[in-house]
Amino acid sequence: MEKRSGCICLAIAFVFFFGPMDGLAAMYVCKDKRGSVSFTNVPGSPDCSPFSLKKRRYGRSLSKGRRSYDTRAYDKDIASVSQRYNVDQHLIKAIIHTESYFDHRAVSKRGAQGLMQLMPGTARELRVYNPFNPQENIDGGTRYFKRLLDTFGGNVKLSLAAYNAGPGKVQRANGIPPIPETVRYVEKVLRQYRIYKTGS
Repeated sequence: MEKRSGCICLAIAFVFFFGPMDGLAAMYVCKDKRGSVSFTNVPGSPDCSPFSLKKRRYGRSLSKGRRSYDTRAYDKDIASVSQRYNVDQHLIKAIIHTESYFDHRAVSKRGAQGLMQLMPGTARELRVYNPFNPQENIDGGTRYFKRLLDTFGGNVKLSLAAYNAGPGKVQRANGIPPIPETVRYVEKVLRQYRIYKTGS
């Protein structure tokens, strides 16, 4: 905490003495795997974000906005898990695309984590000890989806609805529950699935 505060103070002092950075090289704030924060004018990793004094709430300024992620980054892991559990790799990829847009550090408002947005309780049940580890998350999420496919007789739409809303709600509704978010979710995944399936 002291290191972070010291870095921010240095950045503020820099602007105070040399004026606004509009005419100078942009500054970036970078955070490594251990949580250490540093400032630079030459970002060396995707964990660096533009620094602005206008954003006073430091913690939130790093997480706002959607970054651009490589949609092919986990293709090998997805293909491997697809064969292991006999689940269409394009469907797994479509779920990841819809759930987290390939951000392995994604956390939803409800607390779902990682690429396939596993809830903490589900992750524990699946023995996913680090939901932010891409390989663990993809494996656990696919195992869970395979379980849903088995529960709903291979019906992809019902399994997707259960992945989003929970199997209980799908069983009680005897179909896709009339929840707008769930209906949209199923449509989004299937649309993305068709895109990946046809390669367009």
